[in-house]
Amino acid sequence: MSNVIVITGASSGFGALTARALADAGDTVYAGMRQTEGRNAPQVEAAQAYAAEHGVDLRAVELDVSSQDSIDRAAARIQAEHGRIDVLIHNAGHMVVGPAEAFTPEQLAELYDINVLSTQRVNRAVLPGMRARGEGLVVWVSSSSVKGGTPPYLAPYFAAKAGMDSLAVSYAAELSRWGVETSIVVPGSFTSGTNHFAHAGHPADADVEAAYETRYAGLMGQVAEKLAALAPEDADASLVSDEIARIVALPAGQRPYRVHIDPADDGSAAVSDLADRTRRDFLGRVGLGDLLTVDAGSARERR
Repeated sequence: MSNVIVITGASSGFGALTARALADAGDTVYAGMRQTEGRNAPQVEAAQAYAAEHGVDLRAVELDVSSQDSIDRAAARIQAEHGRIDVLIHNAGHMVVGPAEAFTPEQLAELYDINVLSTQRVNRAVLPGMRARGEGLVVWVSSSSVKGGTPPYLAPYFAAKAGMDSLAVSYAAELSRWGVETSIVVPGSFTSGTNHFAHAGHPADADVEAAYETRYAGLMGQVAEKLAALAPEDADASLVSDEIARIVALPAGQRPYRVHIDPADDGSAAVSDLADRTRRDFLGRVGLGDLLTVDAGSARERR
């Protein structure tokens, strides 16, 4: 039986690529995006055209991750049409670039809302159904910046992604006894194939930004050039979408807890391995080792 999947932030980049890869695999995919009748109307048309051309079940759905009402309506529509959501993919996110001091607290709060609070809104709409069935998969698209190399001028984004990753880690344990799996997918710095840098936000305090430019002139350009140079020529964003599709296709109970797709190798995999090993050891020491695995069969029996 094919999966019913909803993915947030699917108008472009990793999200759009993943929606198509999953649809190609035979799943029913709801590509969540906001302003489906406005700014993203062309993306809706593109998804419809792709579905028709390839004979797959790919559907755009209005889903604004900053609005609980919008999320609830999207989840209700999918439930009404299929009776379930098998896979939830947290992909929506936003990047900002510039010296950390030049961003207002309100800007950081907005970024945290998009990258972290949005996942809580979607979870509260989707997880009750998964828990009731005793099965499901939640995929979190994290970032190698959480534990790997962290160049300057990206601090607000890095902090937000770290918050999301930390939330994913705690959710993994809290969902395991419900039979709901967690996979954390960690992309590295893909400088092409996504709109992260092209659509990045900038500081509101132009005076502070200008002051930093006197000591760090052209820093962001230097960082972008170096990141691009570190990546192999074949480092395409589709590596991420293909890996997500591979994970989703695996049998229940066999999905990896964390995977890295980091062609530039910024060290995140090594640090994450230590952190995840420490987590496993500690949960075992406090008698909660069962939270490290999901037994979908017994979870369904406990319903």
